[in-house]
Amino acid sequence: MKTYDLDQLTLKFERHTDAENVEFLILSDDWTKSIHLQSDRSIELHAQGGLHYRTRIPRFGRALAYHYPSCDALVGGAGNEVYRLNLQQGRFLSPMVLEGEAERGTVQGVNAIDINPAHNLISLATDGPGTVEFWDPRSRTAVGILRLPQSLQSLNSKHSTNLLPELLANEPLAATALSSRMNGLSLAVGTSTGHTLLYDIRSPKPYATKDQGYGFPIKRVQWIEGSSSRMAGDNYVFSADKKVLKVWADDSPETNFASVTTPTDINDVCHVPGSGLFMLANEGIHMTSYYIPQLGPAPKWCSFLDNLTEEMEDQTVRNTYEDFKFLDKDELASLGLDHLLGTPALKPYMHGYFVSLKLYDAARVIANPFVYAEHRQKAIRQKMEKLADSRIRTRKDQLPKVNRALAERILENQEKENRKKRKREEEEEEEEEAEQVEGEEVEMEKKKEKKKVGVGAAALLSDPRFKAVFEDPDFEIDETSKQFALLHPSQADQATNKRKMRTAVDEEDSEGDGGMSSDDLGMNVESSEKESDKEDEESSEEEMEMINLRSGGPQTALMQRKNMPKMVSARPDT
Repeated sequence: MKTYDLDQLTLKFERHTDAENVEFLILSDDWTKSIHLQSDRSIELHAQGGLHYRTRIPRFGRALAYHYPSCDALVGGAGNEVYRLNLQQGRFLSPMVLEGEAERGTVQGVNAIDINPAHNLISLATDGPGTVEFWDPRSRTAVGILRLPQSLQSLNSKHSTNLLPELLANEPLAATALSSRMNGLSLAVGTSTGHTLLYDIRSPKPYATKDQGYGFPIKRVQWIEGSSSRMAGDNYVFSADKKVLKVWADDSPETNFASVTTPTDINDVCHVPGSGLFMLANEGIHMTSYYIPQLGPAPKWCSFLDNLTEEMEDQTVRNTYEDFKFLDKDELASLGLDHLLGTPALKPYMHGYFVSLKLYDAARVIANPFVYAEHRQKAIRQKMEKLADSRIRTRKDQLPKVNRALAERILENQEKENRKKRKREEEEEEEEEAEQVEGEEVEMEKKKEKKKVGVGAAALLSDPRFKAVFEDPDFEIDETSKQFALLHPSQADQATNKRKMRTAVDEEDSEGDGGMSSDDLGMNVESSEKESDKEDEESSEEEMEMINLRSGGPQTALMQRKNMPKMVSARPDT
């Protein structure tokens, strides 16, 4: 049992009992005195300091009520007796015995007890005969019996032709919940078939019937009193079974004012009087709460709920552009929607406009009725190119048509890096040979590093993540645009110079070469590496020859002069 301080919204204290509570009541104006009906047939009285007294009843209890004028605690349970525990005298009094009716059978138990706040008439919901018995606390005798209609067992749902699940088993009709109105004349009765009946106690026939729709027994029914409702006054009732909580008006039970379905089974419902706040005790770990502003304001101890609801209303008024398409002015002109500028059909936002998706789809079809056909042809072409690439290999010395210049720059940069690495390695080898420091481990590591040369460009060009950059025309870089020239001024100048220097024959060759796949670009890197290796070897041989000539001295120089042709003067003989 947990007690909370609502002013601070914190847990005040927590108590533990030996058995589970079936029902409990607060006897005083504050939390200090309470009575608890437990599942082990015991009744506990708690005071401010804790457990005050404990007693037991002969049978398992189901319902608990307290009659303030006589200080009697009424306990109903299995059987046809309602036990009376007088808290002023501190002893049990003679119980109230329910005889039932011969036609409907004997009373098997009491499911609910209600005391009318206007005239203290005691109402007892019985299990078995399906009746509600009224007792006068002054004479302690039955003054009337309300018989529930047996037609409820064959009453179909308004929106379904099938009987409810519990009714198919022919279970006896029983009243499971009661609630009296403050006017003293209206009574709400919940049944085991999932129906709620509204009675005027002066008439044996209900003036309103509400079907929950699930067929489960009603666990709680109550009139919403003193809510100063913003909608239509204090004529609302809420009823709850283990699946759903429904709020409805007594004059129109067919329509729901509110309906709350919880993820776990509902055990009980508490409505804060004069507000729209509902607290639901369920089978989950936490108690759930629901706030309906139309039923009344939030309580004083949680007035922040009104601010939250106002903020939520403001957010719902502002539409999130989920069903709109953003277009700029160029796209509007291409779709033929530029004549709608300044109309409510276009909502300006930043550098463009929001257009309804329906209008956008219709305009796109009108502007280009062959959009789907072109998309389908493009998809087929891509599939055919993939199949052709898998069966026929193109030449390895060709670059792709899409972003050809980008691929060339990547390969050139990689070649430069490879040459720098080789020169560094050769210099290191020469130094090591001069110092006569040789090690097998060092040579093996250098050989591995040589093999890794050129892996960066090959991995980049053959990476499937960047494959579309060199194959899909949508990713082609326009080097003639102003944006490219501003971002890459040097590359833009080189591109213009190359275009000026190219001849018609070069253009025809580049067009007739055909594209290559991104997988072949890695092979192109390897071939370029081999060519660069050959060039480096030739340059190194020429350098060695020059070194030998220098080291030969004057004799080698004379030999070279003899072999050289004789110089002849260009002047004419005079």
